[in-house]
Amino acid sequence: MSPTFPQPLSSLLIGLLSLLFLLLLPDLHSTATTATGIRLGVIRKPSPDVPIFREAPAFRNGETCASDDKIHVAMTLDSNYLRGTMAAVLSILQHSTCPENVEFHFLWSRHEPDVSSSIKSTFPYLNFKVYRFNSKKVRGKISKSIRQALDQPLNYARIYLADIIPAEVKRVVYLDSDLVVVDDIKKLWEVDLENKVLAAPEYCHANFTTYFTGLFWSDPSMSSIFDGRKPCYFNTGVMVVDVDKWRQGDYTSKMEEWMVVQKQKRIYHLGSLPPFLLVLGGDITGVDHRWNQHGLGGDNLEGKCRSLHPGPISLLHWSGKGKPWLRLDSRKPCTVDHLWAPYDLYRSSTQSLEE
Repeated sequence: MSPTFPQPLSSLLIGLLSLLFLLLLPDLHSTATTATGIRLGVIRKPSPDVPIFREAPAFRNGETCASDDKIHVAMTLDSNYLRGTMAAVLSILQHSTCPENVEFHFLWSRHEPDVSSSIKSTFPYLNFKVYRFNSKKVRGKISKSIRQALDQPLNYARIYLADIIPAEVKRVVYLDSDLVVVDDIKKLWEVDLENKVLAAPEYCHANFTTYFTGLFWSDPSMSSIFDGRKPCYFNTGVMVVDVDKWRQGDYTSKMEEWMVVQKQKRIYHLGSLPPFLLVLGGDITGVDHRWNQHGLGGDNLEGKCRSLHPGPISLLHWSGKGKPWLRLDSRKPCTVDHLWAPYDLYRSSTQSLEE
């Protein structure tokens, strides 16, 4: 049996409940808007996965730059490597004669609004576009490699680059996120491809046989792929690609075929690199080694410190397990990591509070 209240008390209770509802209404509204990152009366905190960055200076073209002379640079975009991406972009702009002519094409596997807003706030004048790489394309095609980072679907996006960026883009410089450019990117952009689909620094002194298993080399039906070629190792973190020729030659499908073979027979150990070597090894245009001083992150297992190779340098690349931002944060940097530090736009929480 429900309790009954005298009429004046009932009216008072109804009035109090109505007032309480009105007081709570703004809180209910602000909770509903939290999904979009806005809450009334509360300062929105950035995602814990996305670092905070300082705004970079605005870089302007020199007097000799033609506005229609575009340079297209493609990179992947991932919150885990965003700090590296920011440093790479800054280095490219800082050393470019025509920085406003550089157009960036970022590939990501999932929509991350905080990452996109970080780029816009750090580089307000940057010319860039973001494209989604559908990770379903490589579902069932990725085999476990010697390092987990190499198994991420986004690591394979470079194979699908020509299918993702606009058709009007005929050439692109593909760069990894763990590097800095210390020369004018236009010099790399203007490399003569000599009618090849791809140009990159080649390292013919490296033992090419180690990139594939004994099973591969013992099976003539597979190893004969290199007949008539002199394949050399090249690092896929720095490439100049004729995307028109790539599309015409359907190189994506050719690499996918080898990825399927790998799932069945285990013919290599290293992520997305071997399909490039299988399809294009010995059939690319070599670029001066100064454009990929690679291996600064050490090997793929321990990431121990390495020294610079002798000779001129236009690009420093921390390929391997060790990343400069992680080693600097741990206060156990390698000597070469101090060459990356000047391009680091990361603003620590301590710095943010002080500012």
